[in-house]
Amino acid sequence: MEITLKAAEMLTKCSEISLASISENGYPRICVLSKIKSEGIKKFWVATGVSSVKVRHFSENSKAGACFYSDGNSVTMVGKVSVIHDRAVKAEMWLDWFINHFPGGIDDPDYCILEFETEEATLWIDNEFITLRGEQI
Repeated sequence: MEITLKAAEMLTKCSEISLASISENGYPRICVLSKIKSEGIKKFWVATGVSSVKVRHFSENSKAGACFYSDGNSVTMVGKVSVIHDRAVKAEMWLDWFINHFPGGIDDPDYCILEFETEEATLWIDNEFITLRGEQI
C-alpha cells in the first residue's frame, strides 16, 4: 500500500517522535524523544534513562501512543512499549552523543532502550486518511 510506504519513509527520516505513557492517575504523559531506528511503521526504538518517569509508567502499563509529523503529513500510532536492558540491544542502538546523557556508556546503569510495537496506525498523508490495524501495518 503506497500510503504505508510513505509513512514508513517519514518515520525513517524523522529524528524526533512524541511518545505518550499512561500515568499512575490514568492520564497520558507525552514527551519528545530522539528516534534511533525504525522498522517500517511496525516498530521504533528510543533511548532513555531507567530512572525516568516514562520507564516507571511503561513498567507498570505498556500501553502507549506515538506520533510524528512532516510537511503537513502525520502518523498517529497506538501500541505497546517494552523496556529493554539487554546489553547487545543497547550496544546496537548506541549513538555517540548518548555519552552526554549516559557517561558510563553502554554499561551506564541508567541507560535503557524503549521498543514501541504498533497495534494501530492512523495515517494522514498527501490528503489521504486511513487507519490500519494488525496485519495491515
